[in-house]
Amino acid sequence: MSAVAPHIRIFQIHYHPEQVAQLDPAFVAYDNTGDSSPLLEFNVFRKIAASGLAEGVDLWGALSWKFSQKTGLSGQELINTIRVNPGYDVYFCNPFPETEALFHNLWCQGETAHPDFLNLSFDFLQAAGLPTASLDELSPSWLFAAANYFVATPDFWQNYLRFVGDALAQAQANLLPPARIVLFSSLADPRSMHAEASYLPFIIERLFGLFLILHGDKYKAFKYLAREADTPAPNEHLKTLSAIKDKAIATQDNWLAGCWLNYCRTYVALVHGRAWARQTHATAMPTRLQLCGAPPMVHSQSEVEEHVGH
Repeated sequence: MSAVAPHIRIFQIHYHPEQVAQLDPAFVAYDNTGDSSPLLEFNVFRKIAASGLAEGVDLWGALSWKFSQKTGLSGQELINTIRVNPGYDVYFCNPFPETEALFHNLWCQGETAHPDFLNLSFDFLQAAGLPTASLDELSPSWLFAAANYFVATPDFWQNYLRFVGDALAQAQANLLPPARIVLFSSLADPRSMHAEASYLPFIIERLFGLFLILHGDKYKAFKYLAREADTPAPNEHLKTLSAIKDKAIATQDNWLAGCWLNYCRTYVALVHGRAWARQTHATAMPTRLQLCGAPPMVHSQSEVEEHVGH
């Protein structure tokens, strides 16, 4: 007797009428016109959870109207991936695989896009009563998750939303006034690439990985792969860099981690230029190598496909 297919409902968020034509028919359109919350997608998650729109489903999510543009996947392809890989509590993606190869972790990557991101993130995590070690740790590629492209069980959502909500409340209560002002400011978006967003959504985005670290023993996670879309597919150097870093963490090998760092610096200087390497990339990297001690087990689509191939 075949297993019953999970009931999946994935919403697709749009903010303007002209975006409707770009929505995927496999998703449920979610009109977020007029919502000016600085929390961006996280506020949508909370509204959906509170509204009852996701009642009775096994898995749900709310993705950007740019989902296909960023991942190269159609809505039906995502749903099919979930259905052929059943039994997980959360399915997530990182549409920017280059970051997995070239940065210690996503917090460090944030420093290259949002001024003084690491210092503010440290203040935020400390004020929220959360561990700050993840800001410096060398994290495995399977912990990188950007753009809030995840679909999860109601139980996962309930606990994740509570986790982030508690962190926000604690941080706002305990942050010093100057840091709180910066947190809500548009200084996070100096190039106006994110509609002058504050630091909040970029910090929240990275709390997903921290949630997996802290609660990975409770939830089974599956990382699905983006295809080449807006972001070029990783070349052989990037694939090798990710593999070296992951191996160093898995074996707790500091020498191998040092090899990754030297290779990474050389690649960045050659591809992005020495000026960017010195002035931007280097300043975002911790001064010492600290391996992520016990990362949660996350199954990736590449691992599953490799196993099936054999």
